Amino acid sequence: MIAVMNRIPVHPNHHEAFEARFSDRAALVDGMDGFVAFRLLRPTESDDPYIVMTFWETKEHFEAWTQSAAFKEGHARAGRLPSDAFRGHPKIEVMEIIQEAVAGSVLAQAG
Repeated sequence: MIAVMNRIPVHPNHHEAFEARFSDRAALVDGMDGFVAFRLLRPTESDDPYIVMTFWETKEHFEAWTQSAAFKEGHARAGRLPSDAFRGHPKIEVMEIIQEAVAGSVLAQAG
């Protein structure tokens, strides 16, 4: 499984509008093959970025999502915030999940 993190630096004056974009999201990703979960993480420090996190069965599933019509539609529907809403460029990171624990139990561990 992989985790994809899109770190988006949002100016504090635009936090509410940024979050509203996701509360009204099209949710098209939810039905994609290989999609596992979505999380939107709010920073607790004003200088830190928001993190849009998705989980996928494989990197190929994620890449198929980014090339899909649903991806284009979902991002077009999201609306646009003014350019001053962002304090820099988003940074995407793709990580392979090699270990996971929930409530103290090891669920998965890769070699």
